[in-house]
Amino acid sequence: MVHIVGAGPGDPELITVKGQRYLREADVVIYAGSLVNPALLDFCRKDAKIYDSAGMTLPEVVEVVEKAEKEGKMTVRLHTGDPAIYGAIQEQMDSFEKKGIAYDVTPGVSSFLATAAALKQEYTLPGISQTVIITRNEGRTPVPEREKLQSLAAHQATMCIFLSITMLDEVVKELMAGGYEESTPIAIVQRASWPEQKIVRGTLSTIVDDIQGKDIDRTAMIVVSHCLGAEYDLSRLYAPEFSHMFREASK
Repeated sequence: MVHIVGAGPGDPELITVKGQRYLREADVVIYAGSLVNPALLDFCRKDAKIYDSAGMTLPEVVEVVEKAEKEGKMTVRLHTGDPAIYGAIQEQMDSFEKKGIAYDVTPGVSSFLATAAALKQEYTLPGISQTVIITRNEGRTPVPEREKLQSLAAHQATMCIFLSITMLDEVVKELMAGGYEESTPIAIVQRASWPEQKIVRGTLSTIVDDIQGKDIDRTAMIVVSHCLGAEYDLSRLYAPEFSHMFREASK
C-alpha cells in the first residue's frame, strides 16, 4: 500500500494525525527533500528506508514503490503542503493505477493557509472579497491564456500566488494590467510556519523595492488582496439581529 501524505507547510506539528501515524508505520518513505521539513523524518522508524525525491525522476520513484510493494512493505510518499496543489501527484497516481498498486491520499495543510495564519488574516471578508484564487505566474510550466494573472486580476478577489516570487516584478505588472490599483495591499510570506518565517508587506507600487535585501527566495507565497488591512462589514453569522437555524434573532 502507498500512502500519499501532505506534510503540511513546514511546522512538524502541522502534519495531520493520520499523516504522522503513516510516517511512524512506514517501511519506505519517499519525501520531497527540496521542500519538506526534514524534521518530519524524526517520526519515521529507525529502520525505515528513506529516499529524497529531489534528485529522482518519476520512473525512479515508481521503481522504489514497485520494489516495496513486491516485498510487502508500506510506502509513504511525503509531499509538501497539500498534495493536490502543485504536488505533481496525478502522474504518480496514474503510474500506480497502471501497475495495479493500491494507494490513497491524506490531505495536508497548504502553505496558502499557513500564510493566512502567519499574516493573522482572513481571506474572505464581507464586502471586500468572498473568493480566493490559488494560482501561479507562467514560467517553465505554461498557464492557459484564460488563467494568466492579468485575466484573473479582473475579479479583484484575494489571490494567493505560488511559485512566482522570482518573477515578482512581472507579477506586479500583470496584476496592475488586470485592474488592481498601485495602492492594492500585497504581502510576501516566506516559509510560513517555519522558525525562519519572514513577512514583508507593501503595496503593488512598493513591494519589489520592499523585498530588496530581505533574502526572499522561491519558497515564498504572494498574497494580493484588499482584505489586507481593510475595513470590512461584520459577518451576519454572529449579528444579534440575524436569525439562522441555530439561533433566533434578538428583539
